[in-house]
Amino acid sequence: MSQHAATFRQMHGGPEPLRLPNAWDAGSARLFESLGAPAIATTSAGVAWAMGYADGGRMPVEVAIAAAANMARVLRVPLSVDMENGYSDDASAVGETIRRLLDAGVAGINIEDGTDAPAKLAAKIEAIRAAAEKSGLDIFVNVRTDVFLAGLVEGPKRVGETLSRSAMYRAAGADGLFVPGLCDPSEIAAVVEGAGMPVNVMAWPGLASAAELGRLGVRRLSAGSGISQMLWGQAEKLAKDFLATSDSGSMSEGSMPYSQLQALFVER
Repeated sequence: MSQHAATFRQMHGGPEPLRLPNAWDAGSARLFESLGAPAIATTSAGVAWAMGYADGGRMPVEVAIAAAANMARVLRVPLSVDMENGYSDDASAVGETIRRLLDAGVAGINIEDGTDAPAKLAAKIEAIRAAAEKSGLDIFVNVRTDVFLAGLVEGPKRVGETLSRSAMYRAAGADGLFVPGLCDPSEIAAVVEGAGMPVNVMAWPGLASAAELGRLGVRRLSAGSGISQMLWGQAEKLAKDFLATSDSGSMSEGSMPYSQLQALFVER
């Protein structure tokens, strides 16, 4: 087992959730590490946008792997990579992709079901486990189910459907369960009680504090694409101002000094 993978597993032990500010490139990953993040996770949406692709499985797998390897290059803390659906419907192809991520030094992944049948994701998890075993390395497989986020079933049935999928994914070799859109404290408690593995939720308007989530048993809290979306919004505003007025002043307000940015990457 790699040291990063072992360390990353231990981070899911509580009592408060592991807080992950999701990065979208090597620069943002290194910045978040410098701020004290104990591990870095990625946002597939943020990575796709930064690389010039739409989110939702449209980014070529080679681009995703290269982006992950570039992040791993600058980090000294564990890296978990959001691989969407594995960028393939072929379980064996997904296993090979994860083997390449292991070679790059990745400690964990997210992989999701979306609107696919749960059995398809279970087969991919099994292929990932086989690839890791063949490599002699470990990887933390955090499985995302979109039951809540995409409203795959009616509201009263969502907890039951989530737990049904969780059992299938756990049997296939999953290590953690990510349920974006899960916000209600009673539903969080029910999922935590029945999941049988660490539960991950995503930052969401009205979501309880990290301390309260910890009391509910949540072990991981992700920022999702929120930070990258905020920065895209700021970039849009600054560019609009510059194009409209050619005013340089707005670009210096709140900016990170050049020397501070340089210092993040020298002698790594």
